[in-house]
Amino acid sequence: MGNAVKKIMIAPSLLSADFSRLAEEVRDVERAGCDALHIDVMDGHFVPNLTIGPVVVSAIRKVTKLPLDVHLMIDNPPCYIADFRKAGADWITIHVEAEKNVRKTLREIRKLGAKAGLSLRPQTSVEELFPYLEDLDLILVMSVEPGFGGQSFMSDQMSKIVALRRPFKGLISVDGGIDPANVSQAIDAGADVVVAGSAIFGKPDRAKVIQEFRGVAKKYC
Repeated sequence: MGNAVKKIMIAPSLLSADFSRLAEEVRDVERAGCDALHIDVMDGHFVPNLTIGPVVVSAIRKVTKLPLDVHLMIDNPPCYIADFRKAGADWITIHVEAEKNVRKTLREIRKLGAKAGLSLRPQTSVEELFPYLEDLDLILVMSVEPGFGGQSFMSDQMSKIVALRRPFKGLISVDGGIDPANVSQAIDAGADVVVAGSAIFGKPDRAKVIQEFRGVAKKYC
């Protein structure tokens, strides 16, 4: 199933950046031509890892004008969405598995002025998202188990993108093990946003990698 009309957005995942020089890393991928920055927030409960909070998002906001795509892999997201929005998040994505009142939380994200996103773990059925499509601006399909970077791409998750593409008119993002060698599977399924971590930050020439992604995307746009 081709995605023949939409521009493919490239969003480097800062989880794979060098945090000792984060501002420089952000500026580097911005100069390299990316479209947004993906920021993974983990609480050590919903996923077995712990990363950053609103203070770091605020610091990132000060050094870039790119959209900040904040992925909340946390329990009790309603307690934190206002803080992340205030810190500068433009897109805020919660997990369908982590929230009891999904619709209320998505509407609160929109009320705060951010794009509302919803994500799901690989083992969660795509049908879990269907009741909320009208309240969403973004769906994030995980092609790895959330919680750690550097995992291998799960190609079987692309069927979720295919299932969502027709009924959902917003952005569909894919995250996990994406590189120029396998990104065609995500784009062909209908993805609009490609999140890549080590594939970009693990290379010295980030502009070259982003151009490799764009070279593949051009076949579908």
